[in-house]
Amino acid sequence: MSNVTPAAIKALREKTGAGMMECKAALTEAEGNEDKAIDILRKRGLATATKKAGRVAAEGLVNAYIHAGGKIGVLLEVNCESDFVARTDDFRTFVHDLAMHITAAEPRYTTKEEVPAEVLEKEREIALEQARLDPKNANKPQQVLNKIIEGRLSKFYQETCLMEQPFVKDQNITVGDLVRQMISKTGENIKVRRFTRYKMGEGLEKRSSDLGGEVRDLLGGNQ
Repeated sequence: MSNVTPAAIKALREKTGAGMMECKAALTEAEGNEDKAIDILRKRGLATATKKAGRVAAEGLVNAYIHAGGKIGVLLEVNCESDFVARTDDFRTFVHDLAMHITAAEPRYTTKEEVPAEVLEKEREIALEQARLDPKNANKPQQVLNKIIEGRLSKFYQETCLMEQPFVKDQNITVGDLVRQMISKTGENIKVRRFTRYKMGEGLEKRSSDLGGEVRDLLGGNQ
């Protein structure tokens, strides 16, 4: 039997809202694997954060965060179920931290489900070509290449999807874990609904300054 630590039990409880003994039992059964323990609790109907996921969240906050002297900005909407929770310091800090994370980590989508099919297919094609060109994969069967591709797609999700990214203030958890912790803490369903990230000059072709070249052009070439 694996050594289930109090810290692991506490972390699982914060993520699921289940009782301490239920968390300990699930971790023991899962041999210390947290993801498997969460599945066990969900199957037993003990993961309260999962239960709350279907409830309507129509209150919340819109947070504006400006960074780097006005060079980067994020506009973020996070929903909860009641105005009471939305006005608490804990919720406001939570939303502010998410906005800071988006500023630093540059996610493109909120969840994996938001990734357009054509984008995912393109990433799959690139991953397949990279796997085929890698000499280490020579003569490997297709099922092995498929696992390599799925691994690279998983990395793509971690880089581009907010809920899959490691949280910038605690790399041991994802943003999704952070949201589940907040659900357990508040007792309400919480949804990161949408965000927009702005960076000064992004998407614009910056004009390089070449005063000497401009003068030569005005004078007719090589004069």
